[in-house]
Amino acid sequence: MNRKTNNNILVPTDFSDVADNALTHAITVAKAYNNEITLLYILEDGMLGGLFSGGQSDVMRDAIKAKLDAKAKEIADSSGVKVHARVESGKVYKTVSKIANEDHFDSIIMGSNGASGLEQIVGSNASRTIQYAEVPVVVVKQNTAKAHGYKKIVMPIDLTIESRQKVEWAIHLGKKFHSEVHVVYTKSSDEYLQRKIELNINLVNHQLKDSGLQHQVFAMEDGLLDNFANEIMNYSNTVSADLILVMTHTEKGISEMIIGTLTQQLVNRSQNIPVMCIHPHETGFTYDY
Repeated sequence: MNRKTNNNILVPTDFSDVADNALTHAITVAKAYNNEITLLYILEDGMLGGLFSGGQSDVMRDAIKAKLDAKAKEIADSSGVKVHARVESGKVYKTVSKIANEDHFDSIIMGSNGASGLEQIVGSNASRTIQYAEVPVVVVKQNTAKAHGYKKIVMPIDLTIESRQKVEWAIHLGKKFHSEVHVVYTKSSDEYLQRKIELNINLVNHQLKDSGLQHQVFAMEDGLLDNFANEIMNYSNTVSADLILVMTHTEKGISEMIIGTLTQQLVNRSQNIPVMCIHPHETGFTYDY
């Protein structure tokens, strides 16, 4: 099954520095894949009604659209990437996810820290967007975009079927950026589980080898399981990773607003390395970027 896409990256913005960091990152990806970019500004529900009345709200919307159009033109002129501008109203995370899902965007690239004053708090909505979006979400904090893209990709692997879907993504990204993929997993002191882990890792090894990508495998001891996120971050920083690739597992029996612990921790703790969060699909799913 191939997912229909519109060859367009959605970049929510509030004109803050962190939103600009995400935009810089998106430009690097867009150039590599010949994507277009849509800059999206969202007027939070109730914002216009609380601050303005009548035609004044239209004046503010028009002013924001004009500023967004100017930014889109500036980016297009300097990068050669086609950039669109769009202003919508609603809850930030719901609107971003709805637009990305319904309009078949390739991905969402967004900042993880918000702005103050009248600027929308884009970053505080990153975790919720990850949960609602059916397309990949790349969370960016600092301006660490590199012209070479994703040369080193760290990919944690567990025993879930969904986790293996990351391998296809790693291969897809790796072939475009000539990446080295770093597979990270945790050993188990349980003999049965360890056999299953070894079989899974062997399968991942074969897939990566067949793809022609360079790759390394790093095994963590069982005792580090409770600190898996920290160890992944330490390893990623040690190898100077350009991307951490994870799945958005949902915690069973908990609100849909909460995503898997590992994903959440990595998104929260990764300061310099972008984190790509892939929404799991049924087994056999493949995705065309």
